[in-house]
Amino acid sequence: MRCKEKSNISCGNTGGKQEITTARKDILKGRIITVHVDDILLPNGDKSKREVVDHNGGVCVAAQTPDGKLAFVRQFRYPYGREVLELPAGKLEAGEDPFDAIKRELKEETGAESEQWQTLGTLYPSPGYCSEIIHLYSCKIDKTGEQSLDTDEFLDVEYIDFDNAVDMVLRGEIKDAKTQVIVLKLLALRGRE
Repeated sequence: MRCKEKSNISCGNTGGKQEITTARKDILKGRIITVHVDDILLPNGDKSKREVVDHNGGVCVAAQTPDGKLAFVRQFRYPYGREVLELPAGKLEAGEDPFDAIKRELKEETGAESEQWQTLGTLYPSPGYCSEIIHLYSCKIDKTGEQSLDTDEFLDVEYIDFDNAVDMVLRGEIKDAKTQVIVLKLLALRGRE
């Protein structure tokens, strides 16, 4: 039995270790996420349950100024009850192209625009229970203008020297996972040039 025959989940090449969905119970359909509990059949034939948060995914970018600073945003993140320093990011609308989304988010959050983009791959932030995939990018800022924030967005833009951003990640001062990954990926890429 193959994954796609019993499930809406594509299991890919799992080497015979796939889990088959046998039933699904929807718990919540929100504006950003849906939550469901699935009955599954394990590779050894045993039954179990999986709690899943479905999310359309997101985008994040390291946008660099000509003088080597990265554009960061500082905003209050309700689940943590505090402000979080992170690279510009946003959620995808259903079916939205990630590259179109990141260009939009960068302009909305910072007022910056770029014609020089590089993809940095994707990130699974919490694969144990969430389907979210974050698409990672870097770019060189060509011009800046005014922010055009959504009505429910309140954030401040900060420009931080790249080397200082690396140090902040290593000291644990930047807690956002997608930001940590991009900053350290860029550091690794620079070491290979």
